[in-house]
Amino acid sequence: MPYSQIRAMFSISRASFRAITRNPSAVIFSFIFPFIFILVFGFIGDRAGMQHYNISFSAQSDTSNPLYDMLKNNPSISIAHYTDQNARNKAMVKGELHAVLDLEKKINGIPTPYRLRMHTTSSNNDKWPQLQQLLISSLNTLSDSQYPNRPQYAQFVFRPDKDVEQVREYRTIDFILPGQLGFSLLSAGVFGVAFMFFNLRNTLVLKRFFATPIQRGYIILGEGLSRVVFQLITAVVIILVGHFLFGFTLVHGFRTFLEMMLLSFIGLVVFMGFGFIVSGVAKSDSTIPPFANLITLPQFLLGGTFFSIDNFPNWLQPISRAMPLTHINSAMRKIAFEGLTLWDVRSEVGFLLLWGVAAYLVAIKVFKWE
Repeated sequence: MPYSQIRAMFSISRASFRAITRNPSAVIFSFIFPFIFILVFGFIGDRAGMQHYNISFSAQSDTSNPLYDMLKNNPSISIAHYTDQNARNKAMVKGELHAVLDLEKKINGIPTPYRLRMHTTSSNNDKWPQLQQLLISSLNTLSDSQYPNRPQYAQFVFRPDKDVEQVREYRTIDFILPGQLGFSLLSAGVFGVAFMFFNLRNTLVLKRFFATPIQRGYIILGEGLSRVVFQLITAVVIILVGHFLFGFTLVHGFRTFLEMMLLSFIGLVVFMGFGFIVSGVAKSDSTIPPFANLITLPQFLLGGTFFSIDNFPNWLQPISRAMPLTHINSAMRKIAFEGLTLWDVRSEVGFLLLWGVAAYLVAIKVFKWE
């Protein structure tokens, strides 16, 4: 029987997969660590909402009112401006815009210092109760300071039974789980590949492979395939546990699940390129963690894993948006909650692939077989 490169590749994959499952660090970083965060945020639920609010004012609002300036200067509030009504409504439904306010100029022709109306959606159920209190407090503070003898002029109009539009609820888990899945892919791609190929080279296993007829490309494919299979199994468990235990949103059910798995595969392949770079530049196994952390830690902190990058200072946001983890996290959330397809998030996928091309070009230059 002629020697089969494919059969040899699958043999390497099987052996490597068994080695991965027996490696405590691989299991911890790829599965247990993200899973713990999902459990924590899943049990905390929507009580862990971030104290930052994105609001918009209606077109007829009185922007010359001192209350408008007071809210505009509040560090907990960001004011978004929409020229397209449909875009504003869509942002409300997705939970990106937490409320629309109407600051009235007059009531029955009589000038009124402060009369504020609020409209929101059920996707912001973790936000609007706190926002309501903040608005009432701001209204009363300004009214008491400028109209101490006329407190009746300060009026907040909000009827939860009518002014909260019922849409799909956006839960904390809908934000956290995609971020943890992205981090799991990043850790597996960088740390897993870096340690794997460095150890294969350092223990002379690669030299033993060279003594066989298998070609070098099939060695990489075999080892890479085991990493991909292990990590995709991890992704399946993370998504299904999040969905069935904590209500993680899969808008179109199984179709959305498949879209997320395909995106996970793309992201993992891209991140593995960074792992090849680290394994090539590392001189010893003790130098792998610093190099790997240099790649993963900034993305973990700034890539929208735990909270939106819109909360960052303006000068830091472009840096965050340049990171590949930011784009895979964003694409995951859009597919899972908004029901978009991979084609709809092609800009995020394209940016991710550009990072992949750059990573593998560098990896080709620095990767060492011996």
